[in-house]
Amino acid sequence: FPGWGSQSSKVQIHHNTWLHFPGHNLRWILTFTLLFVHVCEIAEGIVSDTQMKSRHLHLFLPAIMGFVAATVSIVYYHNIETSNFPKLLLALFLYWIMAFVTKTIKLVRYCQDGVPFSQLRFCITGIMVILYGLLMAVEVNVIRVRRYVFFMNPQKVKPPEDLQDLGVRFLQPFVNLLSKATYWWMNTLIISAHKKPVDLKAIGKLPIAMRALTNYVCLKEAYEEQKKKVADQPNRNPSIWLAMYSAFGRPILLSSTFRYLADLLGFAGPLCISGIVQGFQNTTNNTNTTEKDPSNSYLSSEEFLRNVYVLAVLLFLALILQRTFLQASYYVTTETGINLRGAL
Repeated sequence: FPGWGSQSSKVQIHHNTWLHFPGHNLRWILTFTLLFVHVCEIAEGIVSDTQMKSRHLHLFLPAIMGFVAATVSIVYYHNIETSNFPKLLLALFLYWIMAFVTKTIKLVRYCQDGVPFSQLRFCITGIMVILYGLLMAVEVNVIRVRRYVFFMNPQKVKPPEDLQDLGVRFLQPFVNLLSKATYWWMNTLIISAHKKPVDLKAIGKLPIAMRALTNYVCLKEAYEEQKKKVADQPNRNPSIWLAMYSAFGRPILLSSTFRYLADLLGFAGPLCISGIVQGFQNTTNNTNTTEKDPSNSYLSSEEFLRNVYVLAVLLFLALILQRTFLQASYYVTTETGINLRGAL
């Protein structure tokens, strides 16, 4: 399916990039969250399995398959979006329905068996039901907006003007969320710069949204709105500060949010390291280990977070996420500053 979709593009785009379907960023965020929950499910199963005398593959093997399936789903979506062939999303929609139904059945069975809400496996299953339901809603929204199935007149979408211009090489606004966060799209430029010096032709033109004229028009319109508001008040003058906030306030707020999230994740390091040290001390003091009953293999959140290997993985993921949010904050701030300077 991904291979066929890549060859079925009806829209010719000069750049190796794609059109964003409705809910593009939300889908990537939900998929990343789903992958993280799958990692927690795998870890919970492995920790529970190590506390038993015999092996119980059913505790973590389905979670591994779910992780692989979620990874394949986002790769599949990437190929469909690259080729602009939304009809292939119908297969992904059917997969989300089946995953939602099976996880709901599992959650209902836990309720029937009297599994308490405090058990980690119950919480993970409930979160997965919510995530699969949200992914289903994203697919329904794509069907509603693009009208690619169940509708007589599907919506035809043309690629942005920047993607049809070979001179535009700055693709940050058009790539997917993962490529934006890691700047993966810049690899081509970096490799070419390593082979030979970079000139202005290799850098190319800026996208239309980042040009000084575009930002000037945006700021001027915001300033004209300020003049209309104070037209009936002779003692007041239009504020350039309010105009700048109206024109460029959203990216500044987004940058601040990224910075706050990065600062909050900074607490994860000391907490995880403290838990790891305390876990090793408890292991040294308590030489006798107790085995779990296979009929009651449920693990609580507190027991799960006391495992030193789990804390080490959480520390690794928290540091990566912290640096990603911090770098995103720097980028949005720098880009907004350049656009504002050009507008002024």
